Amino acid sequence: MDDYSRQSEDFDRIEKAIQFIEENFKSQPALDKIAESVSLSKFHFDRLFKRWAGISPIQFMQFMTLDYTKQMLSKSKSILEASLDAGLSGPSRLHDLFVTFEAVTPGDFKKQGLGLSISYGWCKSPFGECLLATTNRGICYLGFAKESDGSEIIQQLFQAWSGAEFTENPTGAGLIAKKIFSMDQHKRPRPFNLQIKGTNFQINVWKALLNIPKGCIVSYQDIASHIGHPKSFRAVANAIAINPVAYLIPCHRVIARSGKIHQYRWGSARKKALIGWEAANTAQAGAI
Repeated sequence: MDDYSRQSEDFDRIEKAIQFIEENFKSQPALDKIAESVSLSKFHFDRLFKRWAGISPIQFMQFMTLDYTKQMLSKSKSILEASLDAGLSGPSRLHDLFVTFEAVTPGDFKKQGLGLSISYGWCKSPFGECLLATTNRGICYLGFAKESDGSEIIQQLFQAWSGAEFTENPTGAGLIAKKIFSMDQHKRPRPFNLQIKGTNFQINVWKALLNIPKGCIVSYQDIASHIGHPKSFRAVANAIAINPVAYLIPCHRVIARSGKIHQYRWGSARKKALIGWEAANTAQAGAI
């Protein structure tokens, strides 16, 4: 099993461990109790975590504390401002990825993908199984499975592009996913084009998300301010909640102003895993 496949397998236990911590946060369970919750010894759990995140579970959990998230909210706001001022929205830099963004025309929006061919498939990622779909112009959907809701995720894709013709192609989807999630820093940056549809407001919100650097987190209010609608943070939150392309449009990097990490379309445990994993990788690279 290669490192990428092993990361995907490891995530099942990582997610359950984070869920256990969420459910028992008042008692602040010790490492051996967290390990026991996923049927591992303390030693094997520590080794699994280091293999998946590159750091120990104790170090990882520090990225989940309110003190850390509040500190990052304060720091990241100025980083977001600098990114937007520099005009990084096209293409945007996401660690070793470049992402370009194409919204469908109003006419195509009304057609709901009529006449469009979409290829899709389930594939592995460091954050569990994901469904990835593409048109001939780019990625149009990327969503994570939540336990047994695989059929629900597929229905969301079909409904979003109800007029399209769908072809299942897990091999093709898997190759793209591996390029997205591979962390080989020695390879040249990889460009990814997205083709998505939404209202003008939603599109503006998703474009703003592309400018949040890896390892940073901002609030819904920060995004609302930067798109010129400072009082519309609830509408911003709603737009973020229906982001059709997970990870590449990094909605997981937006949290409540209180510093709490919750409210994620694909589960709060996965959101914490994404934030912690990116923070760990960024810290190892010496960026924070």
